[in-house]
Amino acid sequence: MIPKAKDIMVTEILAADLDWSVHQLAEFFDEHAISGAPVTNGTGEIIGVVSVTDIVRQSSQPLRETHTEKQTHDYYLRSLQDRLAGEELGAYQVDFESEVEVRDIMTPLVFDVDEQTSVSDIANTMITGHIHRVFVTRNKRVVGIITALDMLKVVRDWPLNKVA
Repeated sequence: MIPKAKDIMVTEILAADLDWSVHQLAEFFDEHAISGAPVTNGTGEIIGVVSVTDIVRQSSQPLRETHTEKQTHDYYLRSLQDRLAGEELGAYQVDFESEVEVRDIMTPLVFDVDEQTSVSDIANTMITGHIHRVFVTRNKRVVGIITALDMLKVVRDWPLNKVA
């Protein structure tokens, strides 16, 4: 019997918040030892996907600020540094990068499958889409996630699955 999505999916869903900064997202990934997550709206519907690749892509892009904006920022930052102690300056959290949020870097294209989708079809979706994870959905709500690692476990256990 060929396993279905419901047989191999992980049901503990760790979702990213649309309003998180990239720094918060990186901490979330590190804390949970994951490389990607769905992004859901206020009603729990999946609206995008964000991954470590998105963070890297964002951080490798040139800064969006103009030269004049940078000069203005530096001028006010130096002015604050002259008047405030380090701890006080830190409370202002002056950092242009903190303005980048999950909504700015997420991929709005979501690959999802039904709980009854065969592992073969899931593999085809992942290969065709060049993706590392698919989401298992029911009524537009995420009920599970299947990663490339989960698929490798199926391959590893395949002789046992064939006998069953």
